[in-house]
Amino acid sequence: MTTAVATTAPWQATHIFYAANPRPLLLDCVRPLVAELEADGLLANYFFINYWLEGPHVRLRVKPSSPEAGPEVRRRTERAIDAFLAERPALYEVDAGFLNDFYNSLFEIEFPGSERDPYLDEQGRMNLRANNSRSAEPYEPEYGKYGGVAGIDLAEWHFRHSSDLVIDAFRTKNLHLRTVLLGTSAQLMMVMAATFLPDREELISYLDSYYEFWHRAFPGTGFIGSTEYDRNYAQLAPELAARFTHIRAAVAAVAAGEPDRLPASLADWAVHCSQLRDRARTLALAGELVFRSWDGERDEQITDPSLALPRLLSPYMHMTNNRLHVTIRDEAYLSHVLGRCLRELG
Repeated sequence: MTTAVATTAPWQATHIFYAANPRPLLLDCVRPLVAELEADGLLANYFFINYWLEGPHVRLRVKPSSPEAGPEVRRRTERAIDAFLAERPALYEVDAGFLNDFYNSLFEIEFPGSERDPYLDEQGRMNLRANNSRSAEPYEPEYGKYGGVAGIDLAEWHFRHSSDLVIDAFRTKNLHLRTVLLGTSAQLMMVMAATFLPDREELISYLDSYYEFWHRAFPGTGFIGSTEYDRNYAQLAPELAARFTHIRAAVAAVAAGEPDRLPASLADWAVHCSQLRDRARTLALAGELVFRSWDGERDEQITDPSLALPRLLSPYMHMTNNRLHVTIRDEAYLSHVLGRCLRELG
């Protein structure tokens, strides 16, 4: 099993239980907190994800610039979160109804058998933490998923960029509109996937397998569709096909130093994805990427970039969608229509 190495400044993880759209939390709490810590030389890195276990919450991870900065970073983080929750509390409680049933379905799928015991309430259902609360928690990097110690270092570098991009998108775009949210997600997926997998046939196969992964992850639930996805495809296809063609050509131009063929935000993302791909490829060739096997029984060193890049692309792409607050159902839908669109371009 791959083990972590000591770092000069331990990451601090805070779970912010907030049963509402995370946009105001990110814009009015996390963004100014990060800016303040950085301006005062206290911040080495940060990122966030959204999660559902024990109730919807934002997992904020902050890495102080030094061990000595740690206590002050913790104090300012807690102060900022408490002030925000007092001023802008989430009003919705997830204690009954569809969302609670949905989260319990996820719980049963992702935490089999005894793994769920620490999270059960008296009724044998998933425990729900108090809304509008925070909790300091251990930071537990997923070494097996991201390729070991070197892979986690790369992922954390990428997560900062992804978090910044999403917070800026919340600030500048009307992401509360479903069409805008899905359009933004689709374009970010197009850029990242086309950067990692420029070959058309390989990209089609990957998008199909990405959809199938989510379809298999929720067996018997009807949560991930297929026929309704195809019904919606016809009205999206012409515009989507044209956009995908343009983005794939623009992504290819990034390698030639021409990122200005995309709008500024997508151009920056394309450059970042190109750097991320190149760093991941270098780590693979150097034998520094060690993944946990799919059955969880052993470690696997992967040195072939053609195997390592698709394996990393999936969690990278999923976590950007997670930060955007795109549902798994919508992510599966987008991968389905993008794959079909690319296949039918001929």
